Amino acid sequence: MTHTEQRNGNEPHNVHNTLLDQTPDTLTTLCASWNEPGFRAKQLLEWVYQRNVDDYERMTNLSKSLRTRLTDALPILGSRIVARQESSDGVVKLLLEWRDGATTECVLIPDGLRQTACISTQVGCPVGCVFCASGLGGLQRQLTAGEVVEQVIRIRALCGGGHRLSNVVFMGLGEPLANYTTTVHALRTINADWGLGIGARKITVSTVGLPTQMRRLADEKMQVTLALSLHAPTDELRREIIPWADRVSIQELTDACSYYFERTGREITLEYILLGGLNDSERQARLLATVARRMRANINLIAYNPVDGLPYRRPDDSSINRFRDALQNRGVNTHLRRSRGIDIDAACGQLRRNRIVKLGGST
Repeated sequence: MTHTEQRNGNEPHNVHNTLLDQTPDTLTTLCASWNEPGFRAKQLLEWVYQRNVDDYERMTNLSKSLRTRLTDALPILGSRIVARQESSDGVVKLLLEWRDGATTECVLIPDGLRQTACISTQVGCPVGCVFCASGLGGLQRQLTAGEVVEQVIRIRALCGGGHRLSNVVFMGLGEPLANYTTTVHALRTINADWGLGIGARKITVSTVGLPTQMRRLADEKMQVTLALSLHAPTDELRREIIPWADRVSIQELTDACSYYFERTGREITLEYILLGGLNDSERQARLLATVARRMRANINLIAYNPVDGLPYRRPDDSSINRFRDALQNRGVNTHLRRSRGIDIDAACGQLRRNRIVKLGGST
């Protein structure tokens, strides 16, 4: 067992099982155990994923007795929305409470025809990046695959004006590859024709860098985009920012990224949060360009969204532009991600943390 795998926390709780945890095979088996024909599984999945129905009583081609049994034994959804924030730029953040009282965030990020769901994979986060609100209280538990998929269902319901949900990013609370089995299960449901039907190339999995799991994901033969949260161009600085970097070098990550590219043909995206005065110098931009070229990677630059109680700051616009220009001048494909939702609790984990504090708990 690797260093990071030892920190993964508890396995998902079986008591949270819902319809969204099921596959066609498991649902067919369940129907057979109830002496129901196998095609009932297909009907159920069509109602939920294609027709957007989350109430068994509206599934009119099922018998009343089966609808009652399903309602009692297999709920469709497992959460309730306990907070909603909407930004002036259209970003909507939901705080979901699960049946055990745990909470997670999911976000709708609209951008013209592109409607993106940002979803979580864990309750809290074990990684502890120094700038992030998500991990301030550590890891509470893993999410199930159904709980991950449910976030996409919730966000899809927010898409209005004739727009459809087009993209999904695993960039919310938690480290997706530290909840590997759940993440892959959810990926397959989100991508499947019988599920949400979102193309693999429109799905991104963000990781702080677990080389073993990165290679496993490459071998799953999915065409999802892998995004590596790098945040520093040297091992020394990266260890200051990301505690889990203490046993994983940038060279090891480079090797894992190369393997992912070789197996999938998909270029890696490097995520780099700019922290004023810490990792935003021109020298660091030059070093980052060297790393990106070795990895054959694109770079997403993200200006930091400040978190109350943490000492890190957003760089000024001139520093951000200089950093971007230094990368582009060295031939690195660089995108400066536009800050969204600044007028709400936009930073990852911030809405959850603020609610916990308000209720008198600890983060």
